[in-house]
Amino acid sequence: MVSVGALGIVYGDIGTSPLYAIKECFGPNHGLAVTTENVLGILSLVVWSLVLVVAVKYLSLVMRADNHGEGGILALFALVHPKSDKRSPRNMFVLLMLGLFGAALLYGDGMITPAISVLSAVEGLEVATHTFQPYVVPITVGILIGLFFMQRRGTGGIGAIFGPTMLVWFVAIAAVGLPAIARHPEVLKAASPSYAVLFMMHNGRTGFRVLGAVVLAVTGGEALYADMGHFGRRPIRAAWYTVVMPALLCNYFGQGALLLADGKRAMANPFYALAHGWMLYPMVVIATVATVIASQALISGAFSLTQQAVQLGYWPRVRIVHTSGRAAGQIYIPEINWALMIACVALVIGFRRSDNLAAAYGIAVTGTMTITSLLYYAVARRMWGWSRVRAGFVLTMFLSVDLSFLVANVNKIESGGWFPLAVAAVVFTIMTTWRRGRAELARQMTAGMMPIDLFMQDLAVTQPYRVQGTAVFMTSAAGGIPPVLLHHFKHNKVLHQQVVLLSVVTEDQPVVSGSERLEIEDLGYGFYRVVAHYGFMQNPNVLKTLRRAQQKGLKCDPDTTSFYLGRETLLVTGKGRMARWRKALFAFLSRNSRN
Repeated sequence: MVSVGALGIVYGDIGTSPLYAIKECFGPNHGLAVTTENVLGILSLVVWSLVLVVAVKYLSLVMRADNHGEGGILALFALVHPKSDKRSPRNMFVLLMLGLFGAALLYGDGMITPAISVLSAVEGLEVATHTFQPYVVPITVGILIGLFFMQRRGTGGIGAIFGPTMLVWFVAIAAVGLPAIARHPEVLKAASPSYAVLFMMHNGRTGFRVLGAVVLAVTGGEALYADMGHFGRRPIRAAWYTVVMPALLCNYFGQGALLLADGKRAMANPFYALAHGWMLYPMVVIATVATVIASQALISGAFSLTQQAVQLGYWPRVRIVHTSGRAAGQIYIPEINWALMIACVALVIGFRRSDNLAAAYGIAVTGTMTITSLLYYAVARRMWGWSRVRAGFVLTMFLSVDLSFLVANVNKIESGGWFPLAVAAVVFTIMTTWRRGRAELARQMTAGMMPIDLFMQDLAVTQPYRVQGTAVFMTSAAGGIPPVLLHHFKHNKVLHQQVVLLSVVTEDQPVVSGSERLEIEDLGYGFYRVVAHYGFMQNPNVLKTLRRAQQKGLKCDPDTTSFYLGRETLLVTGKGRMARWRKALFAFLSRNSRN
């Protein structure tokens, strides 16, 4: 059975691509004449891109590489680089850095997608009358601001209309495309890949640059993979083959048929040219709602990506608000939300037209697609035991498409493509600096820890005064006595009757079940070590951890429990192994991260 929720969340980005994909192919950036050969050639490229990238690569192959049911580039990254594998840093450093950069690129995509999607939908008002032209940008900005202010309430309410609204959208875009196909059925010849080949042969460098616009039809491929954990493979595949792909093909072929019939009139905006007469305004409304839903999917994806990065140790701790008591995946991160809103609004005001934004769109997605292919090869070799020939064949097939799209988008860097790359560079720098800084800090903190045996021997000799209650000392290292406890004992000369050393460990899998989560070790003298294991898709909860420890025999009354958490003061003038600018950045991030 097709999940209606999957229609909105998974296929929002791909589903709204007919608004601008064909329009950009024949836009002023390429200067293509609207001839029969060009129309059939571009349509053939779009059709076979949908088949090869979405159906073959992601739905058939990449979705096999799941991390305990979860997908996405960070889940794939965790498969390639498990913490227990000591060989990875030396043998696969470049690939792992590429994986992090691919995750960073998704933030740039998350900024551009809402801006171009909503702007493209609202531009339909210009097709009806030029009176609306001065109001397109203000209306778009207002919609985007409203969307981001709604995030604090969670995606539950919006999720209730995901399926029905997107279903209406797919039915509508198919309905407006079918009459045009019926009038010009010769457009269906574009289903043959020969027209794509002939187009590329006859147009040379211009034809190759057009691939940078064709890729706009498949930019939601990564979202399919990332949302696999929410819906599963079967509903996503069923939605694609029964609803999404047929509707997209009907609309794309309809736009092509209209271009064959009346190229000059349809060229400005072939999507809205299909919805002539009374249908135009309802189509603008439906398109706007659909693009809001597509934007919601990208925003939620940015929240999930950040949560994964925090748990894997590649992002400073941020405030994560759970907006649903039932769905653990529904979260809201204020810092990310406001950063995305400012970026989206700035992009709309700066570029003003979807045509201009399209020039910046694509390079982030194609970069991530290419990196996903490389990580998939590593998973196939290391985890599945594929031979180099078999894995290399699949990688070659992937890269032949991915690199073509990526290289075709390189020329967009000067005209706006630099923006997602700049965002990715900043995010990548933060991720690597935070990871490196935490590792250096952990190394120094571990070196300053007192061995447990030595501390217990000292307790047996000194026998300090023990006060009633329980003290819980948070420690990142599951070994030795943490400095915060030593500092407390040195200055107060007393200890609680029961002392719990609590460590939270993030595993390389998305979810750790409750039965496997907790380890409790009795150290003697009223000391206990508790290690809580969480997946990178889970949010640790100390109080719930202690309640679970009570069920396993640890006596802990919340009313008589005190919590101790150390806070480091970082100095950038020491002789650490990090560059001084990285030390300063890490110190800034550490001061502003959540406890």
